[in-house]
Amino acid sequence: MTDHAAWLAQVDEATLEPERPIVDSHHHFWRRAYASYAYCPRYLLPELWEDTGSGHRIEQTVFIECSVEYREVGPEAMHPLGETEFVAEIATAAAAGPAAKARIGGIVGHADLRLGAAVEDVLAAQIEAGRGRFRGIRYSAAQDPSDAIRAARKNPPIDVYARTDFREGFARLAGLGLSFDAWHYHPQTPGLTDLARAFPETTIVLDHFGGVLGIGPYAGRRDEIFETWKRDIAALARCPNVVAKLGGLVMPVNGFGWHERDRPATSDEIVAAQRPYYMHTIEQFGPDRCMFESNFPVDKCAVSYNVLWNAFKKMAAGFSDDEKDALFRATAMRVYRLDPIA
Repeated sequence: MTDHAAWLAQVDEATLEPERPIVDSHHHFWRRAYASYAYCPRYLLPELWEDTGSGHRIEQTVFIECSVEYREVGPEAMHPLGETEFVAEIATAAAAGPAAKARIGGIVGHADLRLGAAVEDVLAAQIEAGRGRFRGIRYSAAQDPSDAIRAARKNPPIDVYARTDFREGFARLAGLGLSFDAWHYHPQTPGLTDLARAFPETTIVLDHFGGVLGIGPYAGRRDEIFETWKRDIAALARCPNVVAKLGGLVMPVNGFGWHERDRPATSDEIVAAQRPYYMHTIEQFGPDRCMFESNFPVDKCAVSYNVLWNAFKKMAAGFSDDEKDALFRATAMRVYRLDPIA
């Protein structure tokens, strides 16, 4: 057992509603982690199955790009295909595994949408590389003027959603049946709203509540930021082509600091601190346009998989059975066009 695994094991909770079927709509794989994720240097199928098998009934998952296993030869625009090929191999292995193990039902990869119309060749190649599982593109736009806030890996322009070249590439998604996962920081949410209004035919998935910041110049301003965030989420939710992921809110950048404690967070602590974000988002989007996500292994820095999904189930306790099914399974199945498990 690694030191981090031992730290997580200090909080051991009984699994709530263990028979509820779940689609985990957001996770990553990597052979070698970035330095900031040293607590989880490897996350492949055995590690995913260890987490998804820790108590909850995870039937399928959706892999979301994280800039791993890129090709190192050939045209630079095609380098991201290496990641899709890597995950497609893992998904094939998962499908051949024991029936009780989670399947990787969908793959969301990367393409540089700033290529404009020329990105269509990359998108077509990504679809082919995905072996029937490729569902969309994520272009990480996370950027902030403060040096205390880490930019997305490709260091995008802060106004990338408004760029003409980006929008020319973005316009190619809908015609190929591809969705767009949006990862940015909360001050950038109005830019995504403008993008969503300009492309109403393209399904957009908001990752991680829009990246609520709580460090650097945003530290100590949680109440003020929450009010701005609430307003911007409400405006975004008025775009019917946008759906929201519920999760990814225990990262260091969110400012809760749980990864620095002697003991990790409990599900009750997560609910107490973060329930307003979940309830406001569900109220604005409705359960049919919301889906829970683990964001593992990134959120593993602060909480175990079993405890995190317990927190989600406590958040959803007041909803009807149909609404719970949407939040835990049906929305992700529809948005990512996942095949039912045979």
